Amino acid sequence: MNDIGNKQDIPSTSGWDSVDPVPINHEILVPTPIKITPQINMEHTPHQLVMPQTPHGIPLTGIFMEHDLPPELLQQGWRKFWSKRENRPYFWNRLTGESLWEMPVIKPQFDPITDPLGICVPGTQVVNGPVVQTPTKRRASEDNVNSPAVKKFILAGPWDLEINTNVIIYERPLSIIPHPHPAIETYRCSLMAKLRLCYEDLCHSRESIDAPKDSFNRWLMERKVVDCGSEPLLPSLCFPEVSHSMYKEIMNDIPIKLVRPKFTGDARKQLSRYAEAAKKMIESRDASPESRKVVKWNAEDTFQWLRRTVGATYDDFQDRLGHLKRQCQPHLAEAVKASVEGICLKIYHLSQEHAKKIKEKHYELLKENGIPEPVSQHMTTVRKVWSYPVQFSMPSPRLPQIDFLQERDQTLLRYQETVQINTTHFQKLEQLYRIHCFDDKKFELFLPRVWCLLKRYNAYLGNSESTQAALPITVLECLNKMFGVTFECFASPLNCYFKQYCSAFSDTDSYFGSNGPILELKAVTGSFQANPPYCEELMEAMVNHFERLLTDSLEPLSFIVTLPELREPAPTALLKLEASHFKRKQVVVPAFEHEYRHGFQHIVAKSELNVRSSHGTLVVWLQNNLGYQKWGPTEERVEALLEAFRPGRERERDRQELLSPQRTVENNVEKVIIP
Repeated sequence: MNDIGNKQDIPSTSGWDSVDPVPINHEILVPTPIKITPQINMEHTPHQLVMPQTPHGIPLTGIFMEHDLPPELLQQGWRKFWSKRENRPYFWNRLTGESLWEMPVIKPQFDPITDPLGICVPGTQVVNGPVVQTPTKRRASEDNVNSPAVKKFILAGPWDLEINTNVIIYERPLSIIPHPHPAIETYRCSLMAKLRLCYEDLCHSRESIDAPKDSFNRWLMERKVVDCGSEPLLPSLCFPEVSHSMYKEIMNDIPIKLVRPKFTGDARKQLSRYAEAAKKMIESRDASPESRKVVKWNAEDTFQWLRRTVGATYDDFQDRLGHLKRQCQPHLAEAVKASVEGICLKIYHLSQEHAKKIKEKHYELLKENGIPEPVSQHMTTVRKVWSYPVQFSMPSPRLPQIDFLQERDQTLLRYQETVQINTTHFQKLEQLYRIHCFDDKKFELFLPRVWCLLKRYNAYLGNSESTQAALPITVLECLNKMFGVTFECFASPLNCYFKQYCSAFSDTDSYFGSNGPILELKAVTGSFQANPPYCEELMEAMVNHFERLLTDSLEPLSFIVTLPELREPAPTALLKLEASHFKRKQVVVPAFEHEYRHGFQHIVAKSELNVRSSHGTLVVWLQNNLGYQKWGPTEERVEALLEAFRPGRERERDRQELLSPQRTVENNVEKVIIP
């Protein structure tokens, strides 16, 4: 994360007020962080690629010239030696093993706990005057300049982790959420499973219906829009307490869940079942006499119509069902309102209790490891920086050993329970971890953190697949090439295409590049792609957030949003998108003429990755004036995007890469990308 040198801080227009910076202490001190090393069985640690450095270990020969170095460098571990081979001095760090030809720079003061990236320190002080070039590392031999290129195999797959971001954001405070721990994650997921089961039982016992499909997942997403608590998974501090999303979905399935029948006989049976269920429900509830009279009369009238009508068509039964529902549903909703609200309150209060138990258990673990409870920090200055993953305000506790096993294309991780992931995606997590994780360069904590990540998403998604579908790879490639997109607003370490993205969880995902939830990201400039899960409250909050960012930004800013083309009825977010004054263009990709990637792409077979979409997809460009000038949706660019949506394009791409792998040469190193 670096400051943008040629950009000036701009006054905020949305409440993100900046204050005068606090004076910074320029005294150079060397921090001495305490590192808690977990006990890891090296037999189960994944293989790591270690780049050789010269020299290895402590120099055994040469003249030691400690008196030639400033005391600050000596305190940082630097020593000066004489190279007999090169006939010149070099500098070696006894703490890090780093070796340089030029005089090293004095590192500025920073606190590894409150400022792990060193972003709040003054400019770097240089010994012996200004240094124009960065000190070059000392290598074994620098004579073979014209030697043939060395082949280097790099990670390949349906993603591009080499694309640098063009997103600039306002700096955010360190997160006070504790680091994930396998024991805590196991406890959290068990409470989540109990809560999900309790919701299903309440729907059965109180309303005699099955819990609406995916309604619990949408409840989690809807609650997180208004949740002010610190628990990453379970809602803990929401207002109002009754979820409008859960209430509406339960009401829609009362007295029975209606589906679109395939045949005329099915339509007749559904009409009869609805009339019978409505009559039974109104008789068993404490309803008003008028409601009882209306519902029972309409139910009896429907039974008489069914007995005397012969040869009715499919449309006749559907029209009669629509009429019956319009007459009975208001009275049924009034009769069951208190009961349904009771279900919503019960689930939320249980979630609060579970969140409190998890917090207490987590703080007990921190206390055992000698880590104090986190304290929220207030940002005294507002700076614009390149987008960067969420950083923690406290060190990680000791993590337990994770059993590791690779079987063909699957990788298995076990801690009390076994989780699995495709080996290709496991290698992707390794690369993301190598890029973004700053506190575990030796990969000692990698396996426990991957286990926590997989366990979290297994508990979060349950058996749902529709809430985590991703855009095809060819579409993301086109968005990057044509519209400069380098950032995904709704992704995860498992399905992201770029190395910079936002996701649902700030704790488990941050080691792999997550910037946290998109609603908390204060973007200044950049090109974004947003493919939200289908939750009406979340989609509406997303549109409102994007419009605020576009209004406040004085630099190029672009959001390309994809939503399901559903009009019966149209969600509020879709109507707001179409009415936004930042909208530059919208197109619709027809149903069954494009595909999405499977919601569980990290565990399914490759042959099952692509799923044909049964609904149209609306693509909307939201851009300010500068964003439109830079990444505007011209006809040529839009045509290229629609072509990228065409079914089969991803298979054609994979076939082409298999026949002709990409080869690039950078810095005398030939990189061969093998799919």
